[in-house]
Amino acid sequence: MTRIAFYAPLKAPDHPVPSGERTMARLFLRALAAAGFAPEVASSLRTRDPDGSRHPILREEALRQAARLVTAYRADPPALWFTYHVYYKAPDWIGPAVSRVLGIPYVVAEGSRAPKRAAGPHALGHAGAEAALDAADLVLVMNRRDRPALETARPGRQLLADLPPFLDPADWPLPEAGRAPGPLRLLTVAMMREGDKLASYRLLAEALAQLGDRPWILDVAGDGPAAAEVAALLAPFGPRVRQHGTLAPAGLSALYAAADLLVWPAVNEAYCVALLEAQAHGCPVVAGGYGGVPDVVRDRVTGRVAPPGDAAALAAAIRDLAAAPERLAAMRGAALAFAREERGLMASAALLRAALAPLLRERQA
Repeated sequence: MTRIAFYAPLKAPDHPVPSGERTMARLFLRALAAAGFAPEVASSLRTRDPDGSRHPILREEALRQAARLVTAYRADPPALWFTYHVYYKAPDWIGPAVSRVLGIPYVVAEGSRAPKRAAGPHALGHAGAEAALDAADLVLVMNRRDRPALETARPGRQLLADLPPFLDPADWPLPEAGRAPGPLRLLTVAMMREGDKLASYRLLAEALAQLGDRPWILDVAGDGPAAAEVAALLAPFGPRVRQHGTLAPAGLSALYAAADLLVWPAVNEAYCVALLEAQAHGCPVVAGGYGGVPDVVRDRVTGRVAPPGDAAALAAAIRDLAAAPERLAAMRGAALAFAREERGLMASAALLRAALAPLLRERQA
């Protein structure tokens, strides 16, 4: 079986803290295996640096690891190197160095370029990310927002291919029980931390305040360092908001299955894995249209995509769907099919196999 070296510099698949990044790293390992490859995690070094102060230290450690891997792989190198998610806060200094010495293809899934970070505290991380993307033989584009910059700076030999975010339906067994009658059941699933997540919770609170007198309840699954701030934002709604903290998959699945709508403003989200997970349970989504969100929610088919940052539009979408049960029911079926079939593991494995095949053929020639 064809061996592939795998690396996720933002968050390794064995990282102890759950997140969408860790989920996608694990899903890529499964998808590569389903595509007929034998992926092996080459490194768990996390190069994420929020303020840029640790990148010099991280770069030195990355280069030391690259040297060790070259020695370990030299007698029997993998067929290619596959890195998931490269950007200025989490560059890949290992993969390009190893691939160059061993003469194997270098692949990046979800890479983004940020020219405005070329100077300032993130200059070193920016340079590392740009060098990695320049070295890539193939970039798999998972977020439509990234494509224009990738196209503009693309080296002539580099291939670009679309690979939308995906999930493994096996992680989420189909719910047996239907939704219970009663108030509209809303759901939010997100970590609680400063920055974009907290900004999303602020927009969520603004949207809830505009729902009028329609009865609703909101379940919130998530925790983090900004939990107190989130609790304060949602406190005015009293017992209509039920906070569950971080849940194991079974508990989260029960919430997805019971909800009428997953609601998330998605401020600056690349795509948000929870949006796909909800749809895999037949739960339509109302989300802000940042980044790649329009690629994981089909507007007016599997949910509604509101203009970015528009709390009033989020509230209006919730009210409209609550007033149209037939439309909401149709969206449930469409969401289920979309997430489980079109964005399921096997469909994505087929896309991966097709995208990697030219690189492997060229190496074998």
